[in-house]
Amino acid sequence: MKKKYKVVITDYFKDSIIEKKIFGNKADIICLDQIEEGKLTDDINDADILLVWHTEISEKTLVRLKNCKAIIRYGVGIDNIDIKSARLKNIDCANTPDYGITEVADTTCSMILNLARKINLYNFKCKKYKNDWQENVLGENLENPVKRLNEHKLGIIGLGRIGSLVSKRMKEFGLEIGFYDPYVEKNQNEFSFLKKFNSIQELINFSSIISVNCVLNNETKSLINSSLIKKMNDNTILVNTARGKIIENLDCLMFGLKSKKIGGLGLDVLPEEPPNFNDELINAWINEKHPDHSKIIINPHSAYYSSKSVIDMREKASINALRVLNGETILNKVN
Repeated sequence: MKKKYKVVITDYFKDSIIEKKIFGNKADIICLDQIEEGKLTDDINDADILLVWHTEISEKTLVRLKNCKAIIRYGVGIDNIDIKSARLKNIDCANTPDYGITEVADTTCSMILNLARKINLYNFKCKKYKNDWQENVLGENLENPVKRLNEHKLGIIGLGRIGSLVSKRMKEFGLEIGFYDPYVEKNQNEFSFLKKFNSIQELINFSSIISVNCVLNNETKSLINSSLIKKMNDNTILVNTARGKIIENLDCLMFGLKSKKIGGLGLDVLPEEPPNFNDELINAWINEKHPDHSKIIINPHSAYYSSKSVIDMREKASINALRVLNGETILNKVN
């Protein structure tokens, strides 16, 4: 009789309806729905596969795994898993990078367009208009007036799947676009419209809009910090839909707003989630009387989401796990 494998989903999902369609009778699936690593039950000890979303998987969990062949993350980032320790235990680790790509790109472009056209600002300000209406538009543009989109220069940090889509979408609005990604060579055909920069400083000097679309690793952690923000052009629009910790902290963003280096801020991800509601930037976002209130857009790490993208993510992670159980090569292995 063939062995029935055991797959454990650590967190977020309370049911395994989608996963069961992939594994069939090949494996029993257990949903722990546990975000706290220290509270993971003994169900993980003999698991053949861990499917993980946000739970941290550190050395203290890895030593408990007796049969685990692979840890596969729902999602792109892999920073919540101790890859080095897993490798020492001969446990393969993989992510799921090719889901929700269009959703994140669309959110990025939406935030850029919203902030460039001051849609959020007008929506907020005009609620307080009394007798006058359109006349107020001139007043709202005395400081940092709205530019035509073709006057803007968009700098993309990270030209992977999402950054590439953002560049193609924004090209249609007539922006001049460049990118910084030391691991990507410029494709003269498909991306001939892009400028390639060899340093982050070159991109900063070029840009009136910056979109962060790179992965989080040792090179990009805290890449956006006070020192870098000081070098930005005045009233730069900054959008981050990648990973929160690419930005050092919210204090540097608040500095950017106060110093007028940042003219508009769009964040789908934060260095700390959920945020500390005593933080000055979070207070500015909440407090309608704060002078920078209408320059800030914050979403709750939702750019990846659509009803279809979540299904895609779960199916792709499960198919990859099934490959491992079938003795096939794991896809999207992270070393």
